[in-house]
Amino acid sequence: MTIEYLKRGKPDAERAEDDAKTRAIVESTLADIEANGDAAVRALSEKFDSYSPPSFRLTQPEIDALIAELTPRELEDIKFAQQQVRDFAQAQRDSMLDIEVETMPGVILGHKNIPVQSVGCYVPGGKFPMVASAHMSVATASVAGVPRIVAATPPWQGKPNPAVIAAMHLGGAHEIYVMGGIQAVGAMAIGTETIDPVHMLVGPGNAFVAEAKRQLFGRVGIDLFAGPTETMVIADETVDAEMCATDLLGQAEHGYNSPAVLLTNSRKLAEETQAEIARILKILPTADTASKSWDDYGEIILCDTYEEMLGVADDVASEHVQVMTDRDDWFLEHMTCYGALFLGPRTNVANGDKVIGTNHTLPTKKAGRYTGGLWVGKYLKTHSYQKVLTDEAAAAIGAYGSRLCMLEGFVGHAEQCNLRVRRYGGVNVPYGEGAPARDAAE
Repeated sequence: MTIEYLKRGKPDAERAEDDAKTRAIVESTLADIEANGDAAVRALSEKFDSYSPPSFRLTQPEIDALIAELTPRELEDIKFAQQQVRDFAQAQRDSMLDIEVETMPGVILGHKNIPVQSVGCYVPGGKFPMVASAHMSVATASVAGVPRIVAATPPWQGKPNPAVIAAMHLGGAHEIYVMGGIQAVGAMAIGTETIDPVHMLVGPGNAFVAEAKRQLFGRVGIDLFAGPTETMVIADETVDAEMCATDLLGQAEHGYNSPAVLLTNSRKLAEETQAEIARILKILPTADTASKSWDDYGEIILCDTYEEMLGVADDVASEHVQVMTDRDDWFLEHMTCYGALFLGPRTNVANGDKVIGTNHTLPTKKAGRYTGGLWVGKYLKTHSYQKVLTDEAAAAIGAYGSRLCMLEGFVGHAEQCNLRVRRYGGVNVPYGEGAPARDAAE
């Protein structure tokens, strides 16, 4: 096996050092919010966003006025994208069925899919107003039937962004707050004097937002670890360098720490893509961000075989994986660790991010090894129930339960079962003993 790195990003040790600094900042900030509530949120908003309105929550007249700033075309585009997301989320919801089965005569088992009762949706927007993130979190929560949807987004250029607010409102948000970063997710999860805490946090964000969600997990649920954007392009000579470079830089512009990886079995394509990246960075308006991200986090990995490419791809477990090869469906069949796949040159990550209908909140930092992305099912809790309908079933299942409890030494547990055996089966089981077996035909 020959795997060659033609370009490497920051060493793991440096990345770990950055993560440690982020953890410390987030920990102290969340403690401040817990101790000082609204005052801490306001101070943080003033510090990081230079924003301190009379109230961070928008009123309905304020929401209406912001939506009125959009052109008809802008509003129609938002509604179109949101409908694609809703339609796919509804199809997913329809696949999740409540069940009830009779496992033995008189014993009924089932489960119900119940929506989380309140959710806080974070929509990034300090650098780029992430309109699409509102569809992904708010509209999907609405399809799931969440009864209280809270949405928060930072101010953009000193005021609420009309398009983001429109997407939140049309998506079904019940409360909209204009605040960003750690203070937003902290306030929604911990609660303040004016914000009731939620049961779950969802949505992407920068490294600080992702770390805040991680530290708050347990106090509230979270969708997944969704930090800075990652992208991988898996390509062979069926595509050209312009396509590869464009798809890599299109995601690298998200932030200064957005990993972008080219994985290929063609040295020619690798070298040409590197040259094409240099060319595009001279004309890309967001080159300040994209070039920093590519310099520090960009990688080009050269493999001999498709099997090697598959192994590397599953090890990296990138958030977005753009596959452009002569065997795209082979990768779909065999890949196991990723956020989402984008198959073929006609497909691209930007469409997935903005409009095509799949959810763009996806696992990062190798979390694709154990979870998929945000979807309607993340907002649903599957709760089981059981009921015993007949005396015969109560006695029969109780006898098994009694003996199994005694096998583990749980006498009090056994007595719960024994009481049913005595009452419904007419068998006198001495306290502290397991129920007798009736016969081999039991």
